[in-house]
Amino acid sequence: MHINIKASNLDLTPALKTYIEDKMIVLEKYFGNVIKVINFDFEIEMAVGGQNKGEIFRAEANIDIPGNLLRVEKTERDMYKAIDKVRDHLELVIKKQKEKIEDKRKKKK
Repeated sequence: MHINIKASNLDLTPALKTYIEDKMIVLEKYFGNVIKVINFDFEIEMAVGGQNKGEIFRAEANIDIPGNLLRVEKTERDMYKAIDKVRDHLELVIKKQKEKIEDKRKKKK
């Protein structure tokens, strides 16, 4: 599975890129033979919050699958926490999508 990683307003260091890839590649096991990934985009961005909020990190993942787009976005004060939350939420979204596909297959039989 190939992951397209984009960083906005921060440097995409090799360590950060490896961290994101390691976290997202774990999701591959949830796809199984049921879900085929067409495109996997991940974006990490540093935004400046409002007054006295400081740095806010936004992590977003878009997974293009046949007939649907799975999208998760999280914001946190800690960049790594935002990445972890996206991974955790994506796990739930993928499992739910997989169940829908399997239910449709069962109804056809």
